[in-house]
Amino acid sequence: MALTKHSRITLNDGHKIPVVGLGTYAPEEFPKSMVEEAVKVALESGYQHIDSALIYGNEVEVGRAINAKIADGTVKREDVFYTSKLWSTYHSPEWVRRGLEKTLKDVQLEYIDLYIIHFPVEFKPGHDLMPTDASGKPIYHNTDIRDTWKAMEDCKESGLVKSIGVSNFNHKQLEYILSMPGLRYKPVCNQVECHLFLNQSKLLEFCKSHDIVLVAYGVLGSTRDPNWVDQSAPVLLEDPVLNAIAKKHGCTPAQVAMRHMLQRGIVVLAKSFKAERIKQNLEVFNVKLSEEDMKRLDGLNQDRHYVEYKWTDHPKFPFHEPY
Repeated sequence: MALTKHSRITLNDGHKIPVVGLGTYAPEEFPKSMVEEAVKVALESGYQHIDSALIYGNEVEVGRAINAKIADGTVKREDVFYTSKLWSTYHSPEWVRRGLEKTLKDVQLEYIDLYIIHFPVEFKPGHDLMPTDASGKPIYHNTDIRDTWKAMEDCKESGLVKSIGVSNFNHKQLEYILSMPGLRYKPVCNQVECHLFLNQSKLLEFCKSHDIVLVAYGVLGSTRDPNWVDQSAPVLLEDPVLNAIAKKHGCTPAQVAMRHMLQRGIVVLAKSFKAERIKQNLEVFNVKLSEEDMKRLDGLNQDRHYVEYKWTDHPKFPFHEPY
């Protein structure tokens, strides 16, 4: 089946996820009005999938943009696939619903299409999103993630969310949920950093074997936020192989990087706050990579994470595992 901007992948619970979405994370120095405008441009351009999270601190603006485009007839609510994420201070079962309700209030929607556990690492429960002790160290907590998952299942059964999944989980953490007694719903997806320098081939194979969709963030490299990213890391979109293939196809390096993921069966989140780039990225469906192109791009993998998470001493830190 040919990929188009309206293509969707059927999730293991029967709901369908659009194969390309707009990512909305931005470093703190970006004004939130830029996010609001970007979401409006995306919906006007044909995007149907918007990805945000409580910790991004911009769900009010994202929701305002979605509701404005519903109100003016650009889109219908049922055509917009909205993803949000349960932050790490809401893992305790009694806090899961509170985290969801905060997102629903901020975004002013009656339901979330996809709600995912943002990160397996947990902090002290509460509304303080980055709790620290007197010395500035994060205050950890360690709820059994299966108990968190049961509360996520309850949210799905309440009708407040259509589908539930996870993010940044390794295969062992996924297996732990999949093997839990009384499991009502499998995670529909695992959203992870995935790009040409970190192609996640083993994790993708594992997810496909369990009918879990891999959703890729950081596909174009990263925002190079100095808080999270090694500034000496190579710039993905400047890679010579990527640029040679883009030149051959008469398209942008970003389109090739996205298309490579799409042809592997991965859902792609592309992030830009520039109207021209937002529209350009959706033209990825005009590009078709050959088998040789795909092999050359596969060869760029370095197992390199751009995002450097700082909670490596937490018992559930996921990236000590190779996949």
